[in-house]
Amino acid sequence: MTERIAVALETTPKKTFATAVDWPGWSRSGKSAELALEALVAYATRYRPIADAAGEVLPTDLTVEVVETAGGGSGTEFGVPSRVTDADRRPTSAADGDRLARLVRAAWDRFDRTAAAAPAELRKGPRGGGRDTAKMVGHVVEADHAYAREIGLRVRPSSPADGDAIEAMRAAILDVLRQPSDGSPLADRKWTARYAAGRIAWHALDHAWEIEDRTERA
Repeated sequence: MTERIAVALETTPKKTFATAVDWPGWSRSGKSAELALEALVAYATRYRPIADAAGEVLPTDLTVEVVETAGGGSGTEFGVPSRVTDADRRPTSAADGDRLARLVRAAWDRFDRTAAAAPAELRKGPRGGGRDTAKMVGHVVEADHAYAREIGLRVRPSSPADGDAIEAMRAAILDVLRQPSDGSPLADRKWTARYAAGRIAWHALDHAWEIEDRTERA
């Protein structure tokens, strides 16, 4: 039986993001809505292990259904899913929060394993950017510090080599996501619990997949 995956579109004239609203981190972009949706479906096989690791089941027979379309902005065009959608404003129960936390944890774990197995230097090219593995790790850790502040946490910047500090920060973030929420922005800022989970997981997975794509194969 085909299962429907609800998707929100965030659009600009230059770029569109398609985001599976119930699957934090499963968000892909394209130059048009059609291309973004194609990319999202294509990445189902790469996202499925994340769902498995979190104890969730992403169906193999699925179809996407656009349930919301909203305008994006400069962040969207830069390459970041930046719009807090109506779907992101849905309340979360304790069970919802636990699920969000498990999926974000699985995304971080995937990034960590991918970075640990990657060579120091990554192939340059269309996906290239300029970062090699160590700088990619530093970038993700730095971004997570910024994300922590967006949800009301005060954490000290830490070295990418300080595993204990990173784990403490992640645990604090997950504790926030686990709390039931009425869907309002966290800490009187902008991000809701669902948006925060999606943004954090997307960033970790986007760079994990980038490292995979830029790793030279023997």
